[in-house]
Amino acid sequence: MEIPGDDEIRALHERYAPGDAAFEAVWTHCVIVSEIAERIMDGAGLAVDADLVRAGCLLHDLGVYRLYGPSGTIDGSGYVRHGVLGHAILRDEGFPEEICRFCSCHTGVGLTRDDIVRQRLPVPAGDYVAESGEERLVMYADKFHSKTDPPTFVSAATYAGHVRRYGEEKVRVFEAMRESFGEPDLGPLLEKYGQGLV
Repeated sequence: MEIPGDDEIRALHERYAPGDAAFEAVWTHCVIVSEIAERIMDGAGLAVDADLVRAGCLLHDLGVYRLYGPSGTIDGSGYVRHGVLGHAILRDEGFPEEICRFCSCHTGVGLTRDDIVRQRLPVPAGDYVAESGEERLVMYADKFHSKTDPPTFVSAATYAGHVRRYGEEKVRVFEAMRESFGEPDLGPLLEKYGQGLV
């Protein structure tokens, strides 16, 4: 499988972004998530394909562009759909399933068919759960940064509190990833990007 490089991925972002502000928000978030994943890999000595992790981080939120309306704002009510929308974009672009899954399998700590049916989510019923080490790492790294306005870094404790509203099982999934990957040192990234921590 050929792994797309940074330039090819950035060009995809530029093609699908509905404007400069959307590109800046989504692309910067994806770059930050990639840097968080690199910090985790450096500290944990994981047996994962670092190039595949980087590509997955840079691509995981491509579907967010499909949620921007004519006013330039995101449709928050349908945000849970961004993963499957990104998967469809990459599939239509000819990427293999291993690459497409980074989009559809990073939301929260994974969406199961039961989650979708029980919560009546606007996503086709199915299991969208990270399986490979690379998918799990991209999903985990994504939890430490938010595209809110203004963007912010997120502590493990804050994310654990956030995911608790979806059930204790989701907290257990997050805590298992936390134990497996450790917590990234966000200090240098906070300084680099000048963003806060919640």
